[in-house]
Amino acid sequence: MAELSPEITEQLISIVGDPKRVLLNEADRYSYSFDASFGIHLPDVVVQPLSTKEVSEIMKLANQYRIPVCPRGQGTSLSGGPLPVKGGIVLDFARWNQTLEIDVEDMVAIVSPGVLTADIHKAANEWGMMYPPDPSSSSVSTIGGNLAENAGGPRGLKYGVTKDYVIGLEVVTPEGEIIRTGGRTVKNVTGYDLTKLIVGSEGTLGVITEAILRIVPKPQATKTMMAIFDDLVDSGRAISKILTSGIVPAKMEIMDQASVIAVEEYEPLGLPTDIEAILLIELDGHPIAISYEMQKVQQVCKEVGARETKVAQTDHEANELWKARKLVSPAIVRIKPTKISEDATVPRSKIPDMFKRLKEIREKYQVDLVVFGHAGDGNLHPNIIADKRDKEEMLRVEQAVGEIFEAAVELGGTLSGEHGIGTMKAPFMEMELGKAGIDMMTRIKKSWDPNNILNPGKIFPEPGQKLVLHHE
Repeated sequence: MAELSPEITEQLISIVGDPKRVLLNEADRYSYSFDASFGIHLPDVVVQPLSTKEVSEIMKLANQYRIPVCPRGQGTSLSGGPLPVKGGIVLDFARWNQTLEIDVEDMVAIVSPGVLTADIHKAANEWGMMYPPDPSSSSVSTIGGNLAENAGGPRGLKYGVTKDYVIGLEVVTPEGEIIRTGGRTVKNVTGYDLTKLIVGSEGTLGVITEAILRIVPKPQATKTMMAIFDDLVDSGRAISKILTSGIVPAKMEIMDQASVIAVEEYEPLGLPTDIEAILLIELDGHPIAISYEMQKVQQVCKEVGARETKVAQTDHEANELWKARKLVSPAIVRIKPTKISEDATVPRSKIPDMFKRLKEIREKYQVDLVVFGHAGDGNLHPNIIADKRDKEEMLRVEQAVGEIFEAAVELGGTLSGEHGIGTMKAPFMEMELGKAGIDMMTRIKKSWDPNNILNPGKIFPEPGQKLVLHHE
């Protein structure tokens, strides 16, 4: 890799035409050296582009001098996606949020990469529409980051994830070419589906500079219910039974006992703590239909052994029930400061088995493991809370995380439902994909990015790479 000479810096400034958008100061660069995962990697320079032409020129320059380029939104990634592990240029898209157009007739939103995800939903809402993907970080994460990681969220069960709503992209290739994939039509089978290839490629194949997203009509009404279970396995059976009874909830979230206790200690909401699981279920649709379906859901939960079910009668009551789920993350870090948030995902039928395995892992490694997440699609969030200053504990955590991934893959699941691979899960890729699977992906990477300058060090494991959460 070329050193970042003063000449290259001068060229970057002349490309963007504003020295304020090229950050060289060490304090500024440190602000871009971390995300919501682990590890600190200092970039050589941070550039804040505001146009596709600027990105194209930056990529041409970087490719010529073999300078690594790392695209970044708001740095909320839980897998190390935007970390500049090889130094080089961080492309900061957080300021590029100028385009947010809603076209009601075509039912699409056209957006710049730095637009916050929640703002797309808000803009669609004004027209009686919605943009369904709802990662928990949506009020702080950019759509560009969501596209790179193929983000999900609670509504994924009924509505799908980010890739299900992307119909067109404008992308700058690692060599600086500008291409458009897909378009404004719902159906499009011209050639290979490059749109879906780019979504979820974690910034390793191209830089997204604009997206055309599908939006859908907003449901007329929603209804929320809480079901309390003395036995975790019963809650797993309830999930399967509801989904096979012909009802597709908008959301179906689970909290284990450790999550509930943490929330009650953080902000008492009056939840019972002598239980093994709480299910939160939201239905949406026509008011009459969801009233009938909610009765059926209650009945199913009681049949499989729920201790109690409670249907929210007002919006305020519904918000109170969802509040518990939203508080899990802040509540658990009160206990210990370091949170390792995973998203191993298993087929729905294997949820009870996965819970059993997680219980065994918790006991074997004596780690503080809490489980919550999107139960309806098997996308669990086993979170381990620890203190990264305690090396011995962090070593146990590393082993436990490795075993969580093994358990998910053995049960026919995947390393990641929505957080991406990044640096955190690269060492486990072969376990899920096999050598040939990784080989096909590396060939795609090589053909798009022959000089390996775009987000290097992500997804693909480096020889001998291991998960390391502790510092020597």
